[in-house]
Amino acid sequence: MNTNSLHLVKLIVIGQLKWLWDLAFSVARFIQKGGWFINYYMYHGGTNFGRTAGGPFIATSYDYDAPLDEYDLHRAIKLCEPALVNGDPTVMRLGNFQEAHVFKYKAGVCAAFLANYNPRAYASVAFQDKHYNLPPWSISILPDCRNTVYNTARVGAQIARKKMVPVPMHGGFSWQAYTEGIASDADSSFTMVGLLEQINATDYLWYTTQQRFLRNGKSPVLTVLSAGHALHVFVNGQLSGSSYGSLESPKLTFSQGVNLSAGINKISLLSIAVGLPNVGPHFETWNAGVLGPVTLNGLNKGRRDLSWQKWSLFLSY
Repeated sequence: MNTNSLHLVKLIVIGQLKWLWDLAFSVARFIQKGGWFINYYMYHGGTNFGRTAGGPFIATSYDYDAPLDEYDLHRAIKLCEPALVNGDPTVMRLGNFQEAHVFKYKAGVCAAFLANYNPRAYASVAFQDKHYNLPPWSISILPDCRNTVYNTARVGAQIARKKMVPVPMHGGFSWQAYTEGIASDADSSFTMVGLLEQINATDYLWYTTQQRFLRNGKSPVLTVLSAGHALHVFVNGQLSGSSYGSLESPKLTFSQGVNLSAGINKISLLSIAVGLPNVGPHFETWNAGVLGPVTLNGLNKGRRDLSWQKWSLFLSY
């Protein structure tokens, strides 16, 4: 990269940061003057629950590369909540271009916004016997009127792309488990020939079918192709294995030997959709769930395709 290109990149980064600083400043200024409702789309991330999370493997966070996530500016404002919602601000002049908006409620409940409206120069101000350095065109948030937890001019761009990565476990989590009965013919929602696309149905969908097996001393291999995002395989009520997709490749393939008993066997597939896509080119064509083929290899008569036999579908919420 030559010198001119480096200079251009530098100018672009500075321009982006200036945009972030202006936005953060505007939001903080609105709150300090008594504002109470802001639509952050898409400057500031948020949290959606249920099936509106915003995309595969984005379980709750919704921001699409917003410059801030929901845990920065909002956390600072949230810390000020007791004082903000119980009183009007008192405005104190701290200099020619500087002022403090102070919210107080009962004894000891205090929040302050220290503003420097000079667009070019830093300012050193005294507030409640302490000195604060305020960058140009910025607002500092003090949830206790003493300590600065956020300054609008010190916002850095974030990269909000979500990734699924392995997390090492060193005893940091405590788990509880319980056993839930899998779907049966009696409580299935409906039965159909073939496999159902999942994305418009439910986040947890059981596919259950039956297969006769004449034991010959060798376990057949069950292969399941799924559009994602996670799959648990049960044979006669026992977990046989699991398979997982990823953000980059949500589709998955389960293929391993399964223990079938002589006679009729029940094969149940629990498909899990992680996040409902709602953006991107042709997102309406994306899908999830077990779309097949589903095959058994190593049976007495060789390979059998189970995709187009009768399946019981049970929607679990």
